[in-house]
Amino acid sequence: MLLPKEMQATFSELKISSHLRQANIKKSKGFSCLYLFTLIFLLTFHHRTWFQSKFCDRKASDLPGKDVVYRFLSTSTYNWRRFLLSLSSYVISLCTKLTTDDRVNVLIVDDSLFERHRSKKVELLSTVYDHVSHKYLKGFQLLTLGWSDGYSFIPCNFSLMVSAKKLLVNLSSEIDKRSSGYKRRIEALIDKPTATLNLVKQTLSQGIAADYLLMDSWFTEAPLIKEVMNEGLDVIGMVKKTSKRFYQYKGKKFPLQTLITHCNVNQKIFSHQEGSLGSIQVKLNNGIPVKIVFIRHRKYKTEWLAILSTNTSLSDEEIIRIYGYRWDIEVFFKCNKSHLKLNKEFQCRSYDSMIGHTTIVFTRYIFLAWENRKTNDPKTLGMIFYDYCSEVKDVDLETALKGLLTMVQEIIDLGEREITINTEVVKKQLDNWMMTLPNYIKGLLGFSLCES
Repeated sequence: MLLPKEMQATFSELKISSHLRQANIKKSKGFSCLYLFTLIFLLTFHHRTWFQSKFCDRKASDLPGKDVVYRFLSTSTYNWRRFLLSLSSYVISLCTKLTTDDRVNVLIVDDSLFERHRSKKVELLSTVYDHVSHKYLKGFQLLTLGWSDGYSFIPCNFSLMVSAKKLLVNLSSEIDKRSSGYKRRIEALIDKPTATLNLVKQTLSQGIAADYLLMDSWFTEAPLIKEVMNEGLDVIGMVKKTSKRFYQYKGKKFPLQTLITHCNVNQKIFSHQEGSLGSIQVKLNNGIPVKIVFIRHRKYKTEWLAILSTNTSLSDEEIIRIYGYRWDIEVFFKCNKSHLKLNKEFQCRSYDSMIGHTTIVFTRYIFLAWENRKTNDPKTLGMIFYDYCSEVKDVDLETALKGLLTMVQEIIDLGEREITINTEVVKKQLDNWMMTLPNYIKGLLGFSLCES
């Protein structure tokens, strides 16, 4: 399988082979790592699995054997994290050249279920909690950190997390403890806040700059917020409605539910208009001053969401607008699972194989994100457009507010207190993103043949 001409140009532009060499992903003999990487990369664009490509195609006699491909994916000395960080850093540098210095750039962290419900002997397999179905399932938690400027989302780092207390298969005893693969395994067993902080540090050390770290309610906790701020990032995140967390206001401590009632009475935050906003400045238990913005439902006056920002100088509207960037990572997960064959092409048992294949799937998304940017940003055509053309459209307040209000409506309809993501909203945003891709990419992916 050969790369189409358009893809060859983009592969060369993104310096894929150079990033592979920097990550020690190379071989001294046999099929080159770049060739094997390209074969796996192209599978989803040909709508085939490796079995179909190797054994059902009459022209595939010169392709490598199954053992070659699986050995490539399962090599523990290949530093897939370094490859992804190097590639994402380079693409981000290309994107930042197309925007002004005052544009807000953010890092976004979230996790998604990496399900392996039929597996029995997959290394480090455990039961993990799925926040969507509210059930314990076999698999991993795909903890992901990405970068966004409000238009392009670039995945930078990830970790396949497991529950150490609910481990079903132990770590392999044959793995070399000096290898990067062993380090990834140890990282999978630590707690999620510590893993999140490690991902942030590794990403920032690569030279990737951002102003804020966006999180949902599962990550917005005082200890993690303090550690992130020590790294030079402000935090904007959803706040969980719970009576176990307290906020300092006027020398007293209040839970979130009491705090909003207190604000309504004394400060008259809310008006009677649809989508009305209000905010209050408080302190966390560790003394960090934060601003909490409340969003009330237009019909049900008792239903609301709260967004926390450590940058207290931002206006309410700007906090909501910036938090609207976080939908990019939901679109990213939806695209990877529905169209880019995450966890579907190879049913590997090795932890290294899952890391390698996930990295290649993330590379597909980076490739599509850059093609999307080149197609829709006129400044990529030359310096004259860089000087005279306006920037690509940033996420606006209306879009961010509609998404948040949809989440409130879903909470009311389901009668649940936990915040979930409306899949229809994510699907609509994914469809809009796909429609802006180049025509040759649409033809290769064949979106009409894929189910969401």
